[in-house]
Amino acid sequence: MIALLQRVTHADVHVDEQLKAEIQQGLLVLVGVEKDDTEEDAERLLRRILGYRVFSDDNGKMNLSLTDIHGGLLLVPQFTLPADTRKGMRPSFTPAAPPEQGEQLFEYLVSQAKTQHASTAAGHFGADMQVRLTNDGPVTFWLQTG
Repeated sequence: MIALLQRVTHADVHVDEQLKAEIQQGLLVLVGVEKDDTEEDAERLLRRILGYRVFSDDNGKMNLSLTDIHGGLLLVPQFTLPADTRKGMRPSFTPAAPPEQGEQLFEYLVSQAKTQHASTAAGHFGADMQVRLTNDGPVTFWLQTG
């Protein structure tokens, strides 16, 4: 599984011009599911997302995690994230999980996140979403389980 973490001061997701999810300070995480991913990968990725130290402490060092600051977590499914872009002028989506597997693992990740982190929100799998964010820093990291 792949997660693109973006430290934000605000982020929201709209579907059909309706607000679906919103957070204030925290992490907007675009989530890509690959063919060989499992629930174990989702659990490992979630541990890393919640514990990754990307927020500044009193000395201005990135020593605090999302859990430490009790920030918001907005998980957004991103089918295009696992694309193979190494050659040519068009991405190949062969590394991506089929839609059924992708949705199952994304929903599993969201359910696990909600049990472990109170301030969790999510986009809608398979929907045409408009994602808005105010990137803080900007601070962006790529995490991958495989």
